[in-house]
Amino acid sequence: MQEETYLRRTANAAVGKMEFRHISTLILILKGALVIFLVANVFFFSKRAQGFSIDYAFLGYILAGFVAQMIDGALGMAYGVSCSTLLMKLGIPPAIATASVHTAEVFTTGVSGLSHLYMGNVDKRLFLRVVIPGVLGAVIGAYVVSELINGQTFKPYVSGYLLFLGVLLLVKSLRKPQEPRPIKRVAPLGFIGGFLDAIGGGGWGPIVTSNLVSRGKSPKEAIGTVNTAEFFVTFFGTGVFLFFLGVDSWKVIVGLIIGGVIAAPLGAILATRIKAKHLMFLVGVVIIITQAYTLSKYIL
Repeated sequence: MQEETYLRRTANAAVGKMEFRHISTLILILKGALVIFLVANVFFFSKRAQGFSIDYAFLGYILAGFVAQMIDGALGMAYGVSCSTLLMKLGIPPAIATASVHTAEVFTTGVSGLSHLYMGNVDKRLFLRVVIPGVLGAVIGAYVVSELINGQTFKPYVSGYLLFLGVLLLVKSLRKPQEPRPIKRVAPLGFIGGFLDAIGGGGWGPIVTSNLVSRGKSPKEAIGTVNTAEFFVTFFGTGVFLFFLGVDSWKVIVGLIIGGVIAAPLGAILATRIKAKHLMFLVGVVIIITQAYTLSKYIL
């Protein structure tokens, strides 16, 4: 009991010393490291000759990144689902779409996280409780899907669960607002969200944000905190993907990054302007639509 109390006090002291500028600095450092890696990989270590042209396909990638990040930044979810769907509509094969989305998401979630930090949408204590197990889950999930199993196997079950959560949020948004209550069992939620996001190509936002909102957390803070934590979850998960699978779709990635970086600050602003009740309603609607679409591909 005394040891548990000591650990709790130590954790609380660490939270007290940590400031938002520390999180922002770490985001910028990690993003810089990934930029150096990608540039070196494309121009120095790639076996293929690299060319570049701004054509309609590239503009389509920018638009896909912009639309997906606007949804994710404002509602705290659905970047992976939206972006992958749009890319496949543009003729990108599913495997390349998934790898491109994961890599580009590091940059878009980084800008989105910085924007939410600036707008004051992040709960510092909740951030620490969710980001560490989320990163651990993402790393394990990325390794599993890269080396052991096909992540698509779990996707219909995850979609069914998320569809249920979407309906639950929709119902709650139509009821009278409830008093916020303490959020418990955040670590398992973060781990599961990170793991399923890695093996299923998306799901961090829908799983973690929707659960936090359904437990009474302010939608604005839930979205801001989860989006900021998502950068770290995505960064380390993507690192595992790049180590085992490499990257060869840099033109798609650059287009997604440009569109996502433009949209990220706008999404954070929208999250602060929309009322909590309306935000919860929109989150529920987005979950229902995206997960119903995913399930339809397995049922029909």
